[in-house]
Amino acid sequence: MILTHNEKKPIIDPTAYVAPTATVCGDVSIGPHCRVMFGACLIAEGGSIEIGLHCIILENAVIRSTSRHSARIGNHCLIGPNAHVTGCSLKDEVFIATGAAVFHGAVLEAPSEGRVNGVVHLKTRLPEEAIVPIGWVAVGDPASILPPDQQRRGLESPRTTQFPACRLWLRSK
Repeated sequence: MILTHNEKKPIIDPTAYVAPTATVCGDVSIGPHCRVMFGACLIAEGGSIEIGLHCIILENAVIRSTSRHSARIGNHCLIGPNAHVTGCSLKDEVFIATGAAVFHGAVLEAPSEGRVNGVVHLKTRLPEEAIVPIGWVAVGDPASILPPDQQRRGLESPRTTQFPACRLWLRSK
């Protein structure tokens, strides 16, 4: 489904494929030879979404922009099934695996990876060739990459606890 939002209509290169059950909404540009698979949602709410060339957005992945954070996906990127990418910048050749999440203001340098269920937190910068292992969390600039048993330490920094969900989570521990 291709939708206009805030008077902005998606621009899709004629060589790109968008599955009939995908949703592309608002100020979105999809580059040459990309594939947006079934159930994927690319939703531009205020900011823009730019997808480079030869990218693959797999089933049920979500890419979202907000009025404060546009989303930029470089060339030759792959975003896995059920991944969430919101208001961030992925440079060329970045791989975001199944169920991974990348949040507002994050920058992932080329070529870096967020593996299955990995999280790249708010305003985090992953350096070139960095890997967020399965289930780990990257926090900060430069990123500290933390295993599951140390994630609370990374979320206690003054910068990240300004995010309301982090404050609630920390209070529950």
